[in-house]
Amino acid sequence: MKNFTRFLVLCIALVMVLGSVGSFAASYTSYTYAYDGSFRVSPDGYSPDRLVDGAYMGGEVATTPLNEPTDIVVDSENGNVYIADPNNARIVVLDRYYKYIGSMKTFINDQGVEDALATPNGLCVTKEFVYVADTANKRILKFKKFDLSRPGKTFDSKYPFVARYEEPVSDSFSEGSEYMPIAIAANEAGRMYVVSAATFEGIIALNVDGTFSGFVGAQKVSYNAFELMWRKFQTKEQREASESYISTEYNNVDIDADGFVYATTASIDEAKLESAIQAKDKTSDYAPVKKLNTAGDDIMRRNGFYPPSGEINIRSNYGNSDDGTTGGPSTIVDVAIGPEGTWTILDSKRCHIFTYDADGELLFAFGDKGDQLGNLRAPVGVAYQSIETEDGKAQDAKLLVLDKTLNAVTVYNRTEYGDILVDAIKANNDRRYDEASDNWKKILQRNNNFDSAYVGLGKAAYRKGDWEGAMEYYKACYDTTDYSEAYKMWRKDWVTKYIWTIPLAIIVIILIISKTFGHAGKVNRRVAVSGEKRKFSHELWYGFHLIFHPFDGFWDLKHEKRGSARAATVYLVLAILAFMYNGIGQSFLFAPHKQLSGLIMQISGVALPVLLWVAANWCLTTLFEGEGSVKDIYIATCYAILPIPLLLIPATLLTHILTLDETGFVTLLTGFMWVWTFLLVFFGCMVTHDYSLGKNILTCIATIGGMAVIMFLGVLFSALVTKMVAFVMNIVTEITYRM
Repeated sequence: MKNFTRFLVLCIALVMVLGSVGSFAASYTSYTYAYDGSFRVSPDGYSPDRLVDGAYMGGEVATTPLNEPTDIVVDSENGNVYIADPNNARIVVLDRYYKYIGSMKTFINDQGVEDALATPNGLCVTKEFVYVADTANKRILKFKKFDLSRPGKTFDSKYPFVARYEEPVSDSFSEGSEYMPIAIAANEAGRMYVVSAATFEGIIALNVDGTFSGFVGAQKVSYNAFELMWRKFQTKEQREASESYISTEYNNVDIDADGFVYATTASIDEAKLESAIQAKDKTSDYAPVKKLNTAGDDIMRRNGFYPPSGEINIRSNYGNSDDGTTGGPSTIVDVAIGPEGTWTILDSKRCHIFTYDADGELLFAFGDKGDQLGNLRAPVGVAYQSIETEDGKAQDAKLLVLDKTLNAVTVYNRTEYGDILVDAIKANNDRRYDEASDNWKKILQRNNNFDSAYVGLGKAAYRKGDWEGAMEYYKACYDTTDYSEAYKMWRKDWVTKYIWTIPLAIIVIILIISKTFGHAGKVNRRVAVSGEKRKFSHELWYGFHLIFHPFDGFWDLKHEKRGSARAATVYLVLAILAFMYNGIGQSFLFAPHKQLSGLIMQISGVALPVLLWVAANWCLTTLFEGEGSVKDIYIATCYAILPIPLLLIPATLLTHILTLDETGFVTLLTGFMWVWTFLLVFFGCMVTHDYSLGKNILTCIATIGGMAVIMFLGVLFSALVTKMVAFVMNIVTEITYRM
């Protein structure tokens, strides 16, 4: 009994220990997206460490907690944390361990008068200065940064004020616009970039002295068909008034070490953003995040499978465990610049955090709504915190997220997986490709679904000149763009080695084509004058004459019986086989996700349109004095599609030679095939029924309409039969039960 009691106590203790350990586990699922937008679970890049609230911060914040804070920044020099607390009219400053240092409320301004903050919404900290966007006072304040780690140093009236920048004056501002600075970024030279809540023209760029420099990064606004029509009836004044709102306002801004500005907006039309995501639109027209140079041009690289816009599967409820109802594009409210060109955006709608590399590839996403550690309620700001250790190598890397509902900061520690990921990117940036490859392989050992690791391995192999290895890695993650570049280099090397085979291959192809058409011409000329009995081979060879001489070709096809239904059926089968080969035979570059469709689908995809055309055309031409029978129409139509196998098969083979930059050749060839086929079908109908040009045009248009009617009736009949069968089955089932 004693042993059993000890065993029971031990089990309870073990459960309690495991429960306490489990409480530190992430309360969310980290993930990435595959090329097709499918959800892929990923190891955690960051894990929640602690929740820093007023009680944890201590000092003044313990008695007067944060009240819906709006911004958070970290001093990269010593790791101190600055929080904008506008409802308490202060800037709260914490040390690297998130303990209260002081608050900035009042200061002595340039007039020697005591001044105070009103609603400080935005912050920026450089090596020398602290910039504050004091919204209610419509100004930017600049203060000298000093060592806050020294005892007794707090933000009080003795804080070293430098300058204030009032509302800029310029004719570029639209009439009636209001200056409300809510976010600020500044480079080391002192140039400032201000986001104003009521300014639609873009980000306000200010010179070092605070004078207006211009607008940068104006968002594109498009008009729908109704708006375009309505604008035609507007007066000049009305059009000018509507054009004053030429852009979507930004909501936050950050700046990297090179002076490039990252700006976010949450006011893009959701329908347009959704369309851009679904279409994998890599332009910046409706991008919620932009990277701007000093000229205001967006230079962000968007080389991932999808544009870096937050959530990809916008119909999903990932990260909405509290209600499961949120959908639509992400609402981006802040951006933070991380190590080695990485950057992170904050989605307030789903409480998700998305981290990308310099190429716009999604590294991982995480976060959730809720009250557990690591979950968020209303995130408004995100910032990186990195503290170098004494050896100057390792870093205590953290991610801080400010929540205005929790009135607290959630601290996330970078995991081992995140460390390896950053090390791989750093090694790649430093051109240490062997080390980068080793790190990417470590990533794949932990997450074999991580497409960016394959991209990284491919780039490392590419830079070492291993074109085939790079192609294999790019193929594994369906990266056609980089695969094309590697294939281009491999093709260049191959051509250099075997250049003598190219002219030889061209000569052989020309000879084969010349001999084939030459033999067809001899056979057709001999049969036309010899009067000998038609053979099946003669009927097949006649198609090569018809496609180049449609008028007399279709005439002889009908009146001289130069063709037959069996030869026409062969051409129809060849067209079906050509489409089947095109579906499975294209190269990876042109069809990366190719798969073999069912035989029935392939047959119906070609044969059904032909049979519908024949049926609809015969039904109409019997009413409008057409001279062709069903057999004549079928033979003429099948002979007319001969260009499909003749050109589609070479176009498919051509995809194994060309790169993505050369797709125009395949498009041109297939386009020519369709035009040629259409003209042959048109002239075949005209000659078969002995119609004039105008009457034939009307007949062809009516035939297409007739095909649609037949398809509609077929679908209707199929639905009716299905319901009748279901009705009979239900009756049989009911009788069976009653018996």
